Amino acid sequence: MLQDLENNFSELEKKILLLQKNYKNLTERFSELSIEHEELKTKYDEERRRNQVLAEEQKNIKLYSAISGNPEHNRLMKNHINRLVKEIDFCIAQLQNSGL
Repeated sequence: MLQDLENNFSELEKKILLLQKNYKNLTERFSELSIEHEELKTKYDEERRRNQVLAEEQKNIKLYSAISGNPEHNRLMKNHINRLVKEIDFCIAQLQNSGL
């Protein structure tokens, strides 16, 4: 009976040590993954900003192309001019309403 208890305790001790080892490995892995996650998040943010800059540059290139007379982008130019005219009209209306 006593031998069985000792064997049980010995097995429990082995299992506890194994669990501690697994826990330590998992916490280390979690730390590594957390660092990797932060690095990837930083790269994602940088790429997103870069993508926004490139999209803005592409928009400007199309606009410049339309200004230079490229028939492919005439509609874009007309829309841009209409948008600017609406903004100017809105500003004029605000100035008139404010009494200037």
